[in-house]
Amino acid sequence: MTPAVGTPLDRPVPPGRSAPPLPAGEAVLRRQRARESSARTYARSFPIVPVRAQGMTVEGADGRRYLDCLSGAGTLALGHNHPVVLEAVRRTLDSGAPLHVLDLATAEKDDFTTALFETLPPAFADRARIHFCGPAGTDAVEAALKLMQTATGRRGVLAFTGAYHGMTAGALAATGSTAVKEPLPSCGEVTRLPYPYSYRCPFGVGGERGAELSAVYTERLLDDPGGGVTAPAAMIVEAVQGEGGAVPAPDAWLREMRRITAERSVPLVLDEVQTGVGRTGAMWAVEHSGVVPDAMVLSKAIGGSLPLAVVVYREEYDGWLPGAHTGTFRGNTLAMAAGAATLRFVAAEGLARRAAEVGARMAARLTALRTELPAIGDVRGRGLMIGVELVDPEGVPDRCGALPPSPALAVRVRAACLARGLIVELGGRHDAVVRLLPPLTITDGQAEAVLDRLADAVAEASASAGTAAASAGTASADSREHA
Repeated sequence: MTPAVGTPLDRPVPPGRSAPPLPAGEAVLRRQRARESSARTYARSFPIVPVRAQGMTVEGADGRRYLDCLSGAGTLALGHNHPVVLEAVRRTLDSGAPLHVLDLATAEKDDFTTALFETLPPAFADRARIHFCGPAGTDAVEAALKLMQTATGRRGVLAFTGAYHGMTAGALAATGSTAVKEPLPSCGEVTRLPYPYSYRCPFGVGGERGAELSAVYTERLLDDPGGGVTAPAAMIVEAVQGEGGAVPAPDAWLREMRRITAERSVPLVLDEVQTGVGRTGAMWAVEHSGVVPDAMVLSKAIGGSLPLAVVVYREEYDGWLPGAHTGTFRGNTLAMAAGAATLRFVAAEGLARRAAEVGARMAARLTALRTELPAIGDVRGRGLMIGVELVDPEGVPDRCGALPPSPALAVRVRAACLARGLIVELGGRHDAVVRLLPPLTITDGQAEAVLDRLADAVAEASASAGTAAASAGTASADSREHA
C-alpha cells in the first residue's frame, strides 16, 4: 500500500545516513505522485505497480497477485495478453505493415471493418458507414453528435440522468454527473431526461411503472410547445449505464425511445463504448431490445485492448464534407489487427452467451447475499456488467423502499477487496456501487473467488462501520454524562 504522507519513506534522509531500501514499486509510485496530474483516478484507488498480467490475473511489483474485475474499464474483453490478441499484434509487426497511416486504406483496416460489420445487427449493418475517430470513446461521441447536427441542421441533444459519455466538451455536456460538470462552463444545449432506475426511481414508483412514466414524460415534453425543447439533433443513450452504476434500460423502454425518436425524425445514437463486444450477454447491448439505432458509438473492447474508437451510422446521415471530423491517431494499425482478432474470437467461441450465463449466476448469488449482508441494497446489471449498490442498513428508506446510499462504506469495501487480491471499482450516482467488469474469459473458479472475496470484504467493512458507529455513540453518551 502507498505510505501516508509523513511516514519515514516521505521524509528527507539526514546527512551522512543512507536511505532505507524502498519496497518493490514504491519508487515508481513516488514518482507518479510527484509528476502526474491531480486528475489521476485509478492510481489513487489501487496503489500497485503492475508488472505482469495474464487473463484475469495481475501481478504487482511486490509479487502480490490480483483478480482484475476492472478489465481496463471494460476494454479487456479477453483479459490481459490473450494469445489471440498477442498473435495478431506479432503477425502485424512481423509483416512490416505501417503502424500509423492517418485514414489511408490498409488491409488491416479493411479486415477490421469486415469483422466489425459481421457482428452488427444485420438490419443496421446492411446500410451502414463507419468513421474512424481519435482513439477514445469520448471523441467518437463528439463525432456522432457533430454528425447528427450536420445531418439535421439542429443543435440540441437529448440525454439522460446518470449518463456517462466522456470528458470532452460535447460528451461532457451529455454526461449526467454534476461533480465533473460543475467546475466547467456549459458545453452544449442538452435536455436531460429521466433514465429508468428501478431501485431509485426518479418518479418514486419503481419497476415497469417507472419506465412507463419515463417514456410518457419524454414524449409529452417533446410535444409540448411550452416545454422549452426545440427539435433536437439526436438522442444519445446507453442500453446499460456503466459509470452510472450498471443500470440496465428495460427493453420495452428502449423500444419506446426508438418509437418516440423515429416518429419525430430524431436520430437515435446508442453509446456502446462499454457495453459492446459481448459484455452484456449479446454482442451489442442494443440487440436485447431488437432496436435498430441510427448510429452506434464504439470503443474500448473493439481494439482488443489497444486504443480504437469508431462511429457506425446509417448511410443517409453521411453528410460530412472531407475533414469535417478528423484525428491524428485514427489509423492505429495494431489496434485494428487486435480488434479484428478479438471480435472474431468472441463470436466464434460464443463468449457473449457465456457472459450471460456466468453473469446470471454471479448476480443470483449476490442477490442471495442480501439476507446476510444488509449493506447490499441492490444487485443489477446485464451479463458481465454487474453493479452492487451499498447502503446504510440503519437509514430511513425512501418511498420506493431504497435505503440511503453509503459511499463511505463503498470506499472501505473497495480497499478490503484490494487487500484480498481483488480489483473492483466504484460508480453510480453516489459512488456507492461496486462495479464488476471481469473479462469474458472468466472461469467458473475465478467467478466463485470474486464472489467469496467481495462477500468477505462487504462483511468486514460493514462490521468496521458498525464498530465505529458504536464507538461514536459511546463517546457521545460519555460526553453527555460528563457535561
